[in-house]
Parts: sequence; structure tokens; C-alpha cells
Amino acid sequence: MADSNFLIDISALYRNVQKYFDKTMAKYDIGSGQLTFLFLINEQEGITMNEVSRYGEVDKGTTTKSIQKLIEQGYVQARVDENDRRVKRLYTTERALEIMNELYELRNECRTKLAVETDIERFESLLSKVTSNSRMYLNPEPLYSGIRIAGLQKMTMLDYPGKVAATIFTGGCNFKCPYCHNRDLVFVPGSYEFFDPDEVLSYLEKRKGILDGVCITGGEPLIQDDLEGFIKEIRKIGYLVKLDTNGYFPDRLKELCEAGLIDYVAMDIKNSPDRYYETVGLNQDVFRMEPIEASVEYLKHSRIEHEFRTTVVREFHEAEDLVAIAKWIQGSPHYYLQQYTDSGNVIQPGWSAYTSEEMKELLAQVQVYVPAAELRGIKEG
Repeated sequence: MADSNFLIDISALYRNVQKYFDKTMAKYDIGSGQLTFLFLINEQEGITMNEVSRYGEVDKGTTTKSIQKLIEQGYVQARVDENDRRVKRLYTTERALEIMNELYELRNECRTKLAVETDIERFESLLSKVTSNSRMYLNPEPLYSGIRIAGLQKMTMLDYPGKVAATIFTGGCNFKCPYCHNRDLVFVPGSYEFFDPDEVLSYLEKRKGILDGVCITGGEPLIQDDLEGFIKEIRKIGYLVKLDTNGYFPDRLKELCEAGLIDYVAMDIKNSPDRYYETVGLNQDVFRMEPIEASVEYLKHSRIEHEFRTTVVREFHEAEDLVAIAKWIQGSPHYYLQQYTDSGNVIQPGWSAYTSEEMKELLAQVQVYVPAAELRGIKEG
């Protein structure tokens, strides 16, 4: 009977607390399920929907439905992040602030009623420990559960210099480069079917001895939740890891490199500093050049093997732009000029490439400052 009472007691406690809040908050038209979300947002203004799900340990569908109702009721508002317009942050409204004190009083009243003839502080301490144990031992979440894998190339000899590798494509990007060749990885349609990270790791485990490394590209991998945990799992299998990045998150880049998780970094240099914002498809008042500059400086002075590369588009790049880039990264061991190719799935169609001969002429001007610069992906003609 002990086990039976244990489960019954947990269920009864949950149901009675739920009924209490459903009844006492009826006048606000807020259900007990929404209350947790409202407290989270009030105490962490600017929290994202994904963070709410993670903190509350609730599936994303339930989170979305509950928060959408709070928005419709006027208690919560969603604002676009200033630095990443793909992200929406959540804030309480004036209407919510008018009732938050009353809601906290109701929460305290509930606690007081539960404390009758009980050492409530000891109970709460034990409850916190038991809850922690439930996460750790009953339903442990993998450290990489938040990563969104949008594609997998099972084998390539092109993406990781000198290595046979698999390439993992992450979904989502903070830039919207008009000539980007894979718009779905940037905007990630709602119907997009992501790969199960465990299945990708299982594939990599089976390919040990055949593959040398793994390339992680995007989109922009550094915006991914739990990227570090996922890379740690890849390294446990025994692979080298190459990271492709746009360089807008220098702190995250440095953390991964300094933790010994990255063996090779390929950073896109989109354009000369003066033309950067237009090349990445952002407004000048939103885009900041400092993070890009910080990533370039870090890589130039780090021991991490790395390369810089620029996809050359006729409408965005002139010779003086490429020369400005070469002066900026002068001293770098690897710099590649990549010929633009229209994949048919670009963000904005209508861009054009320089011919192979023109690319060679551009390379010659770049090599004055970066002698090791090379061409990549050139189609003759």
C-alpha cells in the first residue's frame, strides 16, 4: 500500500492545488496552468517561449497555447528581440502588474493553508530535493535536447579540409543575407521536420573508423540551445569538430574553443565593414559591427585552426571591398573567395556571379595582403 499511497498523495496534492487556483483566480479569467507561466514572465521579463518551456518543464505546444491566451487577455505581450528579429521576448503588461500582488498573495495563502500542522519549510526543502531527483533519475534530459538539426549530409570530402566528414545543418539564423542559398535554414517554415539528435548521434557512432570529423553549419549554429552539450556527445564518439559561423557571437565562439570542443573554425566574412549591414540583410540601426570584429580578432590570435571566407556576389562586392577585407584579416593563414551560385532557393533571387577569369583577377588583388588566399567553388567559363 505504501507505493499506492505515494502516487495517490502526489496526484491528490496536485489536483487540490489546481482546483484552489482555478477557483480563486476565476475573476481574473486565469487558469491554474497559466499562473506558472505568468509568474515566470513577471520574474524574468524578456524570457523567450523556449526558456519558459524549459523552466516550467512543459511541452512547447502547451506553453504556446497558454501564453497565447495570456496575450489575448492582455496580461502578456511579445516583442521582437532587437539583436535577433527571429526571437520574440515576453513581458508582462500594465494590466498584469495591476493584479500581480494579489496573485502572489493567493500563492502565499495557498502555502499557509498547506502548512497547517506541518513543518512547511522542511516540507518545501524535501519537495525541492525530491523534484530535483525526479529530473535527474526518473526523466533525465539529454544535454543536447534543445538543438534543432535541419539537415544531415552523411559524407563529404569538401566541407572539412583534408578530412572525410559528415555535415550537420542547424536551423535558424540571425542574418538574412539576400543571396543566401538556403532560405529554409534561415526562416525555418513551421512544417519543417527536424532530425532527432539521438538518431544523428547513432549514425555517427556507426560510422566510426570511416569518418574523421563532423562539420556543424547552418543557419548559424551558435544560436542553438544546447549546442555545447551536442558537441560534447560528438567528441565522446571520437570525432574532430569543425564549426561554421557568421561570427556574430564571439563570446559563445570563444567558450566552445577554449573548452577544447572545436578543432577548426570557418568564419564567413560577408563584406568590408562599411557594407556589412546591407550584405547581411539587416537595418543599419539593428546591426552591430563590434561582434564581428571581436570574432575576427579572437581567431587571428588564437591557436584554433581556422579560415575566413567570402562568397563573392557581383551586386555586393567590388574589388575595393575585397581588398578592404584582405587588409582587415592580414596575416591569416587561410582566406577563400567563393564564387556565388544561385541554388534556386535563395532568399532574394536576381543576384549574379563573377566569371572565373574575373574571380582570378579579384584574387590577385587580395593576395597582395593575404598571399595564401585561394579560390573555391569556381566554375570555368
